Amino acid sequence: MPRSLLRVTTAAACAALVATGLATPSAASADRSNPSASAGPTAASGPANRSDDTQASCAALEGLRVPAKDIGLRTRGATITATNPQDSPASFCQVLGEIHPVDRSAPPIRFQVNLPRDWNRRTMLFGGGGYNGTIAAGVGQVPAGPVTGPTPLQQGYVTYGSDSGHQAGPATSRDGRFLANDGALANFAGDALKKTHDVAMRLVRERYGAAPTFRYVAGGSTGGREALIAVSRWPRDFDGAIALYPAWNAVALNLQFGAMARQLARPGAYPSQAKRTALLTAATQACDTLDGLADGVISNQKACDQRFDPATARLDGVPLRCPAGKDTGPNCLSDEQIRSFRVLDDPMRLGYRLANGARGYPGFTTWGTDFGRLSDHPLQATVVNLTLGLVAPASPMPPVTATASPPYGATFWDEWVRYGVTRDAGFDSLSLDPTHPGTWRQRIVELSRLQEADTRGLRAFARRGGKILVAHGVHDGLVSNRASQDYLQRVRDEVGTKRSHDLIRYYEIPGYGHAASTVFNAEWDSLRALTDWVERDRAPRAQVVTDRAGEPDGRTRPLCEFPTWPRYDSGDVNRAESFRCSRG
Repeated sequence: MPRSLLRVTTAAACAALVATGLATPSAASADRSNPSASAGPTAASGPANRSDDTQASCAALEGLRVPAKDIGLRTRGATITATNPQDSPASFCQVLGEIHPVDRSAPPIRFQVNLPRDWNRRTMLFGGGGYNGTIAAGVGQVPAGPVTGPTPLQQGYVTYGSDSGHQAGPATSRDGRFLANDGALANFAGDALKKTHDVAMRLVRERYGAAPTFRYVAGGSTGGREALIAVSRWPRDFDGAIALYPAWNAVALNLQFGAMARQLARPGAYPSQAKRTALLTAATQACDTLDGLADGVISNQKACDQRFDPATARLDGVPLRCPAGKDTGPNCLSDEQIRSFRVLDDPMRLGYRLANGARGYPGFTTWGTDFGRLSDHPLQATVVNLTLGLVAPASPMPPVTATASPPYGATFWDEWVRYGVTRDAGFDSLSLDPTHPGTWRQRIVELSRLQEADTRGLRAFARRGGKILVAHGVHDGLVSNRASQDYLQRVRDEVGTKRSHDLIRYYEIPGYGHAASTVFNAEWDSLRALTDWVERDRAPRAQVVTDRAGEPDGRTRPLCEFPTWPRYDSGDVNRAESFRCSRG
């Protein structure tokens, strides 16, 4: 059914929703009948851009207070602390402010709202990353968006985001000290999304005298979790979501990080960058051509997982396993290091159930994944930082520094255990067994209820015609693509297989890691695909992903809907048309 027919509301209902901060478009049917209101993501709607004498100017918003009654969750209201006219990346009013918690011991939520001069009647909430702690400013692209394309703000979106209710310290996005405060924890777990959204909608009404026609949310990793939480907990507030490599089951992932950290801390278990390079090279040599083309990207991962075994694999014709399993050099793996990679690859089984019924984490796609290999590519430092780092986990956990930090997941686990689970800063996180946590089991289950995305709210989102695009790199070394596969199955179980296809599309990208990759660094115009689906009822077809890192001259591949993957047929190896999405 066309979107315009799904969202016609009475004037009285619209007025009531606006009054409570859950703004929906006024005169919705009139908006949808105006072609300029739904002509695509770059179209601006003239009637929304009132003349300056009927709009609140940027300076007039300075010092504005948003009362607590305008925010759907409990706060002491919000205050605008600064407004700054900006000319780049578009002409807009930058609004900075704070949302004040009821618990005065909790930090404020610091936020930014960007109000473009030429508004297109759309809004975009940006999610954060890691443990957040810095404002998601909303002035850049959506995750993995086209580098050369216009940002949402340049297209006329009101964009906004927050620090999720705390300010990070030296560990930056891994700083979990805020978890010791219940209010800050609740905000990070999702409440900050609703609070920031409601304040942003109030500012939209102040600035333009109108409510948005379409409201979107986008994020990657923790931001992907936040996008999925936003549309499931507050389905009336959003029309569409983009979730890249979402850490939706955050607690299960933390438990996986714990198992990884405990193994990597064992004597001789931590693989050097040279050894990670050897593993990736051996897997590529064994599996690259399984998709019909030797291009450095493993696309037929299922076949690779069936074929590749690090204990028997060969690297340039020589066994990858070190002689007798002892660590004899940089280009082979000892038995203890092979065991480390198996801990990453194998599903982790818990001796208890989390709040959503899960009993583990599915493990990472490991064979063919870059866990921080040796490379002089400018993006590689990011890859190393987001995977196994440069220092082995230990107790106490080594600090995060600019030059030599431990695995990202190990720090994440350590901070979560010390501040979120035990709330004992001196606790030895490596002493806690994630599979059998003893007295900490109930606390872990409680945290899973708070932190993880729940598919049950998606029924209401689907009834409203909401849409979700999810994409994940097959070779993500920080958040597993297998977890996204699990999420898709949960959605199908919740709303039904047929209806789920009208709600969500899930794509996997071979070679792509977590947010950055030197093998295949993905760019995808997901926002255009989403707006076409939401606003024009045009479901995504023949999506294409671009890489400018693994192939400096650029190459494209079809973005295949899971469980299909790109198989080479014939023609130019750097053009998507030379491939087809295959199941076999």
